Amino acid sequence: MVLAAAMGIGRFVYTPILPMMEQQAGLSAVSGAQIATANYLGYIAGAVLLSVLPSLATSRVVARGSLALLVATLASMPLVTTAPAWMALRFLAGVASAVIFIVAAQALLRTLRRNPHLSGWSYGGVGLGIALSGTVVLVAGPATSWPVFWYLSAVLALLLGAPVWTLIDRAADPREAASGTGGAGPGPRRAFQLLLAGYFLEGVGYIIAATFLVAALAGSGLTWLGNGAWVLVGVAAIPSCVLWSYWSRRVSRPTLLVMALLVQAAAVALPGVTENAAMVVVSAVLFGGTFMGITTLALAAGAELNVPRSAAALTTAYGLGQVLGPLIVQPTLDHGYQPALLIGGAILVAGAVVVLLLRTFSWPGAPVPTRRVSSRAR
Repeated sequence: MVLAAAMGIGRFVYTPILPMMEQQAGLSAVSGAQIATANYLGYIAGAVLLSVLPSLATSRVVARGSLALLVATLASMPLVTTAPAWMALRFLAGVASAVIFIVAAQALLRTLRRNPHLSGWSYGGVGLGIALSGTVVLVAGPATSWPVFWYLSAVLALLLGAPVWTLIDRAADPREAASGTGGAGPGPRRAFQLLLAGYFLEGVGYIIAATFLVAALAGSGLTWLGNGAWVLVGVAAIPSCVLWSYWSRRVSRPTLLVMALLVQAAAVALPGVTENAAMVVVSAVLFGGTFMGITTLALAAGAELNVPRSAAALTTAYGLGQVLGPLIVQPTLDHGYQPALLIGGAILVAGAVVVLLLRTFSWPGAPVPTRRVSSRAR
């Protein structure tokens, strides 16, 4: 529920609201991209803050204050009318989202340190938030004034985020490091550097679709499908984390990460090459089925490598990628959103190539095939 509030709504509700702000508030595509970038800058600022001051991730005041800040920024969006003011609010929302995400991720890793494959049940909350906020926008319809959706998103975030009040208390041991207290050897450190690079490229590529998918469909004549596709993204994301975590007990995480990145690359590029409604639906399902699954796998892989504060470091790299994503494609937006989606797909392929190199390392969490023991051996 906390991840649904912080990520599914706090961060991603902007995607289905963006087309209405363009139509009703006169927001340009470039300004829309800049507002998105401000949110991603806030996200990386929050991640860096907890990397430098990891004790904040176990602070009740920080966790609760971040939720209050997130709700306040969502409710304040209709109260201002200029792009710089919207950028400031989305920046603060990004900081709050990152803090809540890392607090939740580390509490989750502490609680499930002996059963990390169960983490997918929690990360699926991001998809739940996307599905809920997208459904609200879809049901209300494009005729509804855009400020209404920001107020509704603030209410949803407040209700879903309520468990953050007891999140720290429910963790097994707030003093315990979430992803390893000991130092990692040279091999694991090099592997973690590759994981960071691949996850950074994932942040660049996926955020292009996460920001512009609905607006791209609206601009291509598939307006009726835009918000529906976003709901599909959320619905597909809910069980995806559970499935990827389940498969990680049978297949090594580097292999799964490569597979997920390639599938996501195809999903992001599809709306850039076709306006076929069926293909767009397939794209939405594949995108939703991979983007949080990749996060689940990457955070678990970082923990396996026993790198201190790996969750905060990975979230920082991811956040940096999300900052650069809209900036990289911004020069192409005058020609529509389709070229941007193709660029996003290409970047994700590059990420898959980087992660592929992880297979050259002896992976600490690699599944061990079970062998049937003969009666003679017994």
